[in-house]
Amino acid sequence: MTSEQSVSKLNERPKFLAQVRQAAIVGEISRVGSVTVSDLAQQLAVSEMTVRRDLVELEKDGRLIRTHGGAVKPDRAPTMAATVAFDGEEPAFDARLARNVALKRRIAVAAAELANGARSIALDVGTTTYFVAEALAPRAQAKIFTNSIRSAAQLSGRGVETYLAGGRIRGEEMSTSGPSAVGQFEMLWFDIAFVGVSGLTSDGVFDYSFEETDMKRVYLTRASRKIVLCDSTKFDRMSLVLVAGLGEFNTLICDEAPTGPLDSALKKAGVEVIVAN
Repeated sequence: MTSEQSVSKLNERPKFLAQVRQAAIVGEISRVGSVTVSDLAQQLAVSEMTVRRDLVELEKDGRLIRTHGGAVKPDRAPTMAATVAFDGEEPAFDARLARNVALKRRIAVAAAELANGARSIALDVGTTTYFVAEALAPRAQAKIFTNSIRSAAQLSGRGVETYLAGGRIRGEEMSTSGPSAVGQFEMLWFDIAFVGVSGLTSDGVFDYSFEETDMKRVYLTRASRKIVLCDSTKFDRMSLVLVAGLGEFNTLICDEAPTGPLDSALKKAGVEVIVAN
């Protein structure tokens, strides 16, 4: 092999490695729908900067759509209708907890009533689900599974048998997430799951955080009854990540009945709507 051929081979190797990485990224995003830069960097054993460059190239080819901190499949990026608002930044937990408290408590009480008789209950992270934790009464043989550290502490402090997913702690939200947390809970089956969302449109339900989306999807796929909790201020609002389509949950608990295209879409998807009074 000549020196010119050796140089050529060396120059080809990084390109080949990039192709392998990008194929792996496309495969992962096809499998789960969305990815984060940090998770990909860990899985591929490369820097986050390298992953970002790969995402730029893949977006140019139309194979994904970049978002803040990651990317989603092209078909999971919903079109934004004129009547739909976009929320780009997630407010702090305490700020969200102080919003629409009366509405959220009404929803939480209705949710707790539906949990009567359930022996295994999945409880998502969020402010409305935190109020559900407050409303749930201790019952013999009932077990609650959650990735919310706040809810777990509150429930266990009242003698409720509670299981907290172990994983990476998201400090500002006081939640656990990541492959370890997902791996633990995707082995279980729940009688009922309560999932909080940041928005609801005709496309489905949304959340701000990539980190917590995987756990929400576990709850929605591993429960017999899948319940979304959403107050009316979140109707026709979307945020960073599309968690699930309307056909991927059974029941919506809200404080006011949806109207217009959203109401029609929910009916078409067969979603039961419970208005908490």
